[in-house]
Amino acid sequence: MILTIANQKGGVGKTTTAVNLAASLAAAERKVLLVDFDPQGNASSAFGLQRRFGDPQVYHALMGELQTHDTILATELPGLDLLPAGQDLIGAEVELVHTPSRHDRLRSLLTPLKGKYDEIIIDSPPSLGLLTLNALIACDQVLVPLQAEFYAMEGLSHLLETMDQVRSGFHAPCQLAGILLTLVDRRTRLAEQVCADIRSYFGEKVLHTEIPRNVRLAEAPSHGKPALLYSIKSAGAQAYLQLAAEMIERNSHELVSIGQGLQRPDGRSTQLGS
Repeated sequence: MILTIANQKGGVGKTTTAVNLAASLAAAERKVLLVDFDPQGNASSAFGLQRRFGDPQVYHALMGELQTHDTILATELPGLDLLPAGQDLIGAEVELVHTPSRHDRLRSLLTPLKGKYDEIIIDSPPSLGLLTLNALIACDQVLVPLQAEFYAMEGLSHLLETMDQVRSGFHAPCQLAGILLTLVDRRTRLAEQVCADIRSYFGEKVLHTEIPRNVRLAEAPSHGKPALLYSIKSAGAQAYLQLAAEMIERNSHELVSIGQGLQRPDGRSTQLGS
């Protein structure tokens, strides 16, 4: 599965979610590739990587200057690889404008890797530009981090409309994996009300797991580690471990329902693997 973490609103915990969900899935013995597709390169620096201009990264694979496997790096967490980003990616949006199949470049890079990894997670930019469009077209599902604040749903409808256009216009799956409530502080009435409103409006699309405001979670990137390696007992690290378990369970249920709907030549239904 290729999963894009997307929200054009900044500061909602998008990169934090990409990094820590990838780390938590790897801890669950999944083979994971984290794709840093944000020119800010925060998902790369979260693993202690300081990319200099010209270092091999996703930009060079995107522009056809390097093979994708030449830009992938192993992290200190077994099972988790990283396709880093750096300053070079800043110019990609402009350079791709007149490039053939400019919307489909990332999908072309990642599709051959699907057999090597259980999950590929894309950290997209906080915008709805060409890079984010590439990330939406490349993915099977989209996870939307949503901050528990008054303006939480501002812009969300635009993102969901963009996903509809991607499905119809580019023949890409781009299904909503779920909405993840982030930066939740249950001690405030505002957070309680916002969370209740979001769950009431979106129903089962909202994941059960909530990511709390947590000091250890905020400190981890400055130490070049995901929260799992920095402070595994912290509330933030535990929340992302719970999120990984919920995502695995949700996807396994989807596979079972698909399998139950398959038909054998004799007309009988069959489960996947039977």
